[in-house]
Amino acid sequence: MTKKKKIEPLTGEPLLKKVKELDDLNKEEKARECGYYTVTKNGVERVNMMKFLNALIDAEGIELDGKQGTNGRGGRSASYRISVQSNGNLLIGAAYTKQMELTPGDEFEISLGRKHIHLRQVDRQDEEAVV
Repeated sequence: MTKKKKIEPLTGEPLLKKVKELDDLNKEEKARECGYYTVTKNGVERVNMMKFLNALIDAEGIELDGKQGTNGRGGRSASYRISVQSNGNLLIGAAYTKQMELTPGDEFEISLGRKHIHLRQVDRQDEEAVV
């Protein structure tokens, strides 16, 4: 009886790439191909879907725990591109506000150009001095 060599579970970008390559497989087969399975004493393969799905969430950079300001495992890096949402809004993500150390209530002045939008942070001290 030959044993199938178990591969180390993929994480991060390699996991996302492999899942895209396995587009024609169902989720259990994708998890198995990415190394998210164990073999019981009886030789039965069991797919660990929770570990697989959690690894996918981590690889996508989705933060479910609400951790802020930690230097733990990294998620996606900022792409410096955003898209207009279906309701016409522009959403600037948390990656940018964290990088700028912004806090709720910080205000910006918006100036529109022909093909650009400038945001200039309003200094609260200047605002209070004008009053």
